Amino acid sequence: MEFIIIIAVIVLFLVLSNIKIIPQAKAAVVERLGAYKATWKTGIHFTIPFVDRIAKNISLKEQVVDFPPQPVITSDNVHMMIDTVIYFQIADPKLYTYGVENPMIAIENLTATTLRNIIGDLELDGTLTSRDIINTKMRAILDEATDPWGIKINRVELKNIMPPKDIQDAMEKQMRAERERREKILQAEGEKKSAILIAEGNKESKILEAEANKQAAILNAEAIKEAKIREAEGEAEAILKVQTAIAEGLKLINEANPGEKAIALKSLEALQKVADGKATKLIIPTDLQGVTSLAATIKEAVTDNKQ
Repeated sequence: MEFIIIIAVIVLFLVLSNIKIIPQAKAAVVERLGAYKATWKTGIHFTIPFVDRIAKNISLKEQVVDFPPQPVITSDNVHMMIDTVIYFQIADPKLYTYGVENPMIAIENLTATTLRNIIGDLELDGTLTSRDIINTKMRAILDEATDPWGIKINRVELKNIMPPKDIQDAMEKQMRAERERREKILQAEGEKKSAILIAEGNKESKILEAEANKQAAILNAEAIKEAKIREAEGEAEAILKVQTAIAEGLKLINEANPGEKAIALKSLEALQKVADGKATKLIIPTDLQGVTSLAATIKEAVTDNKQ
């Protein structure tokens, strides 16, 4: 009875130990009696005790490998160190298991030789400015070369390009000179634009000033013209009023029918007003010369003005 229990426990142990669960993004290469049997994907699987075995568990995730710097020589004989980063996935677990021994070492060596071949066709400046081209060429070459190994190369990146120290110093001086040149150009362009803006500002200021002076002159001329017009109108109106007054006076005199004595008296008053100025001579109308009594009065008025 105890023997049966032991046998049952051993059988149960063997059954449980041969239940295999493959997790997500994993694969297992199974061998039966030393030969490839199948590739198990995600799920539960059973192996035959002492017959089947899992030869290799493989991750199907994208993996990243950072290889150490590799020495390369450009076409213009510049020695430099370049390190690369490879992004890859296992596309075929069977080929990955049986295709090549030490796949990572194989990829590293293949990357180094491919990199040397590509850089050897480029000059230093082309190497520094053609990263994308180098990356694309390397990815295509490595992907094709690793197909028999079940590896898919997704991307290749040049991580660092390290020229010799003297080349770095020369490049730094060149970059510094280029920055200084650009700075001087920008400064000169700024001064030029500033001078242009100042000149344009002065030009516009003078134009506005001339326009303002023109408008002021026009307004001043119009004001003077208006003043002269008003003055002329005033003088004309005054003359008109004087003439009207004279006409009215003559009319009234005619209507009053004055006598000779009244006319003589008015003439004397007029002469007195004439002599009231600075005149030194007085001309008497001929019709008054016969009037001796009025002549004396006129003489006195002339004498008073002289004094």
